Amino acid sequence: MNTTLLILCFVAFLAGFVDAIVGGGGLIQTPAGIILFPNEPISRVIGSLKIPSFTGTFFAARQYLKKVKIPLPRLLLLTSIAFMAAFTGSYCLTLVSNAFMKPVIFLVLVLIAIYTYTNKNLGLEIQSAHFQFKWYKGAAICLVIGFYDGFIGPGAGSLLVLAFISVLGFDFLQSNAHAKMVNLATNLGSIVLFVLKGSILWSVALPMAACNALGGFLGSKMAIAKGNKFIRSFFLLVIIATLCRLGYDVFLH
Repeated sequence: MNTTLLILCFVAFLAGFVDAIVGGGGLIQTPAGIILFPNEPISRVIGSLKIPSFTGTFFAARQYLKKVKIPLPRLLLLTSIAFMAAFTGSYCLTLVSNAFMKPVIFLVLVLIAIYTYTNKNLGLEIQSAHFQFKWYKGAAICLVIGFYDGFIGPGAGSLLVLAFISVLGFDFLQSNAHAKMVNLATNLGSIVLFVLKGSILWSVALPMAACNALGGFLGSKMAIAKGNKFIRSFFLLVIIATLCRLGYDVFLH
C-alpha cells in the first residue's frame, strides 16, 4: 500500500502540474487510480480522485485570478450551473457503466487535436476588440461539460479550455482562468455527491491532494510566465497523449 500511495502521489503532482497549464490532469490521474485499485468500484476510485483534483485546481485558480479578472455575476452563473451539472453526472455514474463512452471521447479528442493544430492563431489573442460575453453560450458549455466531468471526468479541463476559446472567443490565458473556476465547481459538485454516498478513500485522497496542489501551484505559475503560445503547445501535447491512451483502451485493450 505504501508503494501504491507513493506512485499515486507522484501521479497526482504530475496531474496537477499539467492540469494547471492546460487542463486534462484527470487523464493522467484517473487511469492510474483505476489500474492501482482494480478491486474498488469505479465510482469510489473516481470519487477519491476528485479530492486531489479539487485542491490542485483551487491553487491553480488562485494564481490565474491574480492575472485575470472575472466579473462576479459571470462567475456565479457559470459555477452554479457547473456544480449542479457535475452533481447530476456523478449521481448517474453510481447507477450505470461508462465504458460505452470511450469511443465517443476518442472521436471528440481527434477533432479537438485537428481543430487546434489547423487553427494556428487559436487562443493566442481575444478574437474581438469589442468582446462581449454571451451568457447563454457560457451556460450551455458549463451544463454539458459539467455533466460530462461528473459522469466520466478525464479531459473535462481541456474541453473547457477549448470551448471557451472557440465558442466565446477568449485567449488561452482568459480561457484557462474561466476553466479553472468552472472546474473547481464541477469537482465540488462531484465531491458533495460522493461524500453523501460514502465513496471516498480518505487515506489515499488526502496525501494525493497535497501533491496535486503543489503541482497546480507550480504549473499555473509557469503557464502565466510563458504565455499563450506555450499554453497552446502544451495543450496539443496533452491532447495527443490523451488520444494515445484512449486509443489503446478503445482498440487494443
